[in-house]
Amino acid sequence: MVQRLAGLPKVLGYAVVGALAGAAGLAGATWPLRGVGLFLLELGIAVVLFEAGARLPLRWFRHNPMVLLQSVAESLLTFAAAYGVLRALGLDAPVVRALAIIAVAASPAVLMRVVADLRAGGPVTDRAIALATLNTLYALTLGTAMLRTIDRGEGTLAASLAYSLTVLGLSALVGAVLAAVLTIALRLLRPTSQDTAIVILALVAAAVAGTTPLGGSAPLAALLGGLALRQVHPRPWVWPRQLGTAASMLSIVMFVLVSAMAVRGDWGAASFGAALALIAVRAGAKVASLLLTGFGTGMAPRQTLWVGAALVPMSAVALLLTSRFVSASHGVGQQVAAIALPVILITELVGAVMVSVALVRSGEAAQPERRREPPAGDGEEGKS
Repeated sequence: MVQRLAGLPKVLGYAVVGALAGAAGLAGATWPLRGVGLFLLELGIAVVLFEAGARLPLRWFRHNPMVLLQSVAESLLTFAAAYGVLRALGLDAPVVRALAIIAVAASPAVLMRVVADLRAGGPVTDRAIALATLNTLYALTLGTAMLRTIDRGEGTLAASLAYSLTVLGLSALVGAVLAAVLTIALRLLRPTSQDTAIVILALVAAAVAGTTPLGGSAPLAALLGGLALRQVHPRPWVWPRQLGTAASMLSIVMFVLVSAMAVRGDWGAASFGAALALIAVRAGAKVASLLLTGFGTGMAPRQTLWVGAALVPMSAVALLLTSRFVSASHGVGQQVAAIALPVILITELVGAVMVSVALVRSGEAAQPERRREPPAGDGEEGKS
């Protein structure tokens, strides 16, 4: 309805509904997330990242390695800019480190939902999805590892790196098992059948349930599983239509849940001011880093600018990391959530519109059609 009447992304309507429900106290999930609410969020993220990973060809990076360098540079500059600004505001180092890691993450869920709604396609769309997927990989790896060191000071860099490798290794192991089982299933079943969709969804759900107790990241395992499946599956990988419907329903629940939780953040002057500062420096760092490293990537500066705009949204991954930080350390986590939750809600709402504008202005999506009333005389002419 939002898209038909106003030409705005559908995800904006889901987020607004969730925010209103959360503000009215109608959201049943507790904060920090646990139980069914946490599982639904992780499952929704995992399904989105599994699809994103399955759309990411590693051969592309061999032919255009500057894209990978661009991704690393963008994430590093975003982390550094967020860290510097938040430290200048007087926040403690553990809080700043957590917020800087959250700032690295984009939202493949918002991006891919808007892309699907607008039926967008082209170099800007592909580059934005690839970069959003990669910096989500970095944020999940570092953020999950930081859960063990969140209460410590700045002298834990070596320990954090070691934990990051552990998280990445365990998640990759689960992802490899997921890809191997799915490869066998896809050889026995038709890729577009309903049975295949059920098998994929069940295996992704099993990976979500089993990865976290092992010390890995469930969404990261799904991403790596999709990436591995893309490389080893002998036939062109087809996203089953039935699973697309299930994934769509999960994403709607996920967007509503994210905004319902995010609206509960601290909207006081100090926290809101810090949130606005983080939003501004994060967006500026992402766009500036992409423009600075855009040479040799095969993309014009104007296209690169639109890619940067498409990386502004934050959503489910950022909320998951925030919830994990609160669960790991109530003191530090609450300070993180006070700033992160307003950032997530604002960037989810504004960012969805920015993605839509970026895809339309880049010429890779048609302008969303608004619902228009028929001329006054049409009805009478039809009767005559």
